[in-house]
Amino acid sequence: MSKSSAQPKQENRFVRYLKDTRAELTKVVWPTRQEGLRLAGIVLLVTIVSTILLYGVDLLFASLVGLLLSGTPG
Repeated sequence: MSKSSAQPKQENRFVRYLKDTRAELTKVVWPTRQEGLRLAGIVLLVTIVSTILLYGVDLLFASLVGLLLSGTPG
């Protein structure tokens, strides 16, 4: 048997991954600069609001635990 009838060499899996990734990135619709800034502002606002709410809940629980541990009879 000669090697000429052998199947062609398979493409490297990593190279195939990179080619597929590049092909998918060409299909992406990227936001405009204005849209990106607006969305970043929304994320920042939600983060700040969440931080304030979590801080409030933490203060509430800290106060409750402090009351329970202070040993004041009820």
